[in-house]
Amino acid sequence: MARLLGVEIPNEKRIEASLPYIFGIGPKTATKILEEAGVDRDLRTGELSEEQMARIANAITSGGIMIEGDLRRELQVHLKRLTSINCNRGIRHRRNLPVRGQRTSTNARTRKGKRKTVGVVRK
Repeated sequence: MARLLGVEIPNEKRIEASLPYIFGIGPKTATKILEEAGVDRDLRTGELSEEQMARIANAITSGGIMIEGDLRRELQVHLKRLTSINCNRGIRHRRNLPVRGQRTSTNARTRKGKRKTVGVVRK
């Protein structure tokens, strides 16, 4: 496994498919980074030279792309802000309910968890 900016990326895949293993880089961003670095996107990650890996790392850092720990930290700060100001999205996050307007009477099992029966009295 090759190591790029502290993240292990697979050697046997094309570099275009390996870059999205880094949190914060998707397929389109990966293509943009490779064009900027001047690296052929059909090369396998294991075939890249140290100089090409350095150019890719430089393209990511100089392009202002936030990745991994910094991006996770920023997302966490955004969620904390939403919950602290008690807006609707923050309240939904706090209660572990769907945030973006989905119905919850019949669906949302992934977000709500296992069914809990409420209000049944048995004698």
